Amino acid sequence: MSYVVGLTGGIGSGKSAVARAFAKLGADVLDADDVAHAVSAPGASGYNAVVNAFGNECLQPDGSLDRRWLRERAFADPVFRDRLERALHPLIIASVRETIEAWGGAYGILVVPLLLERGGLLSSVQRVLVVDCPEEMQVRRVAARSGLLPSAVRAIMATQLSRNERLARADDIIDNGGAPEAIAPQVERLDRRYRELAAAAD
Repeated sequence: MSYVVGLTGGIGSGKSAVARAFAKLGADVLDADDVAHAVSAPGASGYNAVVNAFGNECLQPDGSLDRRWLRERAFADPVFRDRLERALHPLIIASVRETIEAWGGAYGILVVPLLLERGGLLSSVQRVLVVDCPEEMQVRRVAARSGLLPSAVRAIMATQLSRNERLARADDIIDNGGAPEAIAPQVERLDRRYRELAAAAD
């Protein structure tokens, strides 16, 4: 199995851009959000688990899951969120681990937005890489891409670890508070480091 680095960060921190930079250097990359969508697609095991838990109310007219409804309910209701996570998380974790087992590169990047908050995939990674930027920048980025009000973005951020807590638990940090082109040199440095760590772990 490859050496696995867990990539995380607050909403709007730039996790996807960093993951793409690692992929360009040949790292295996898997986003847990993509896995969540796959296991909850119509007919998949996660889809059936969610429908069994919440009934037809969670479906759109075309029969697919109403992800916005699920997201809003989960955000507003911790009991609902717990039920949703119990339905989906074991399936997501199993699929992620199966994919990681098949990786053939020197190391891989596992993108998990709530890696530190939920912890279900922490045991699958050897290091934690945090993508960091100032909180005001997170708010601006998310508001611009999603149309959410800044207050709504801050409410989402309040459900995640604070910036200081996240940084305190990081093994490595990428500063994404500057220009987009500042990402590549940092990723190149860490790519070399992770290849060395992976070789030493063999």
